[in-house]
Amino acid sequence: MKKMKRKEQGWIWRERFGIVCLILTIISLSIAITINFRPLYVLDIDRLGILDYVYLDKATLLKNFDQLMNYLNNPFNHVLQLSDFPSSKSGAFHFYEVKRLFLLCYGVLLVTIIPSALFVFRLIKSKRMWRLIRPFQWGMIIPVFFGALMAIGFDQFFVAFHGIFFNNDAWLFDPATDPIINVLPEEFFMHSFILFFVLLELFFFLGIVVGKRELKNI
Repeated sequence: MKKMKRKEQGWIWRERFGIVCLILTIISLSIAITINFRPLYVLDIDRLGILDYVYLDKATLLKNFDQLMNYLNNPFNHVLQLSDFPSSKSGAFHFYEVKRLFLLCYGVLLVTIIPSALFVFRLIKSKRMWRLIRPFQWGMIIPVFFGALMAIGFDQFFVAFHGIFFNNDAWLFDPATDPIINVLPEEFFMHSFILFFVLLELFFFLGIVVGKRELKNI
């Protein structure tokens, strides 16, 4: 009896660890997809009239955007160098801090994705996918909460976001010294946040659907 109880307790703790890993995987994967979803910026160039703020054509602007993303994504690229946009020391430092956050996200994804896959495989094998329903329901509340804050005022949300993740004001770019800010409007970041929250909702919703479908077959 004691052995069965210990075994059950061991499974409960492994399950909790698995759920945490899976949620971290979902969050980091959603971030990774969002920050690398180039079509969003391509669409926003036209939708937001970004070319009106620079003397560049679309192809040249995208080349600079790709150079920026290469710097942010590549751990072996240590120098921010854009063909058509100079950077101040403060601006370059902010992008360095952003790069560290990008790499942290990828690190979390790499560390958690294998344990998460093994955990999901075990849930499927033991017909316990329904155990994801409640934590994923709670997970779906988070994007709704932050989405409501964005709807109330994205400016305040954007400032609060930077206040949480950066302990300086280097993110307050001066267009005179860091003209790159002219082609990275706040609306683009708002669309990126929306995409991120939509992805979170889809992943969590998928887990809930699979769990409920399994419950019906038990």
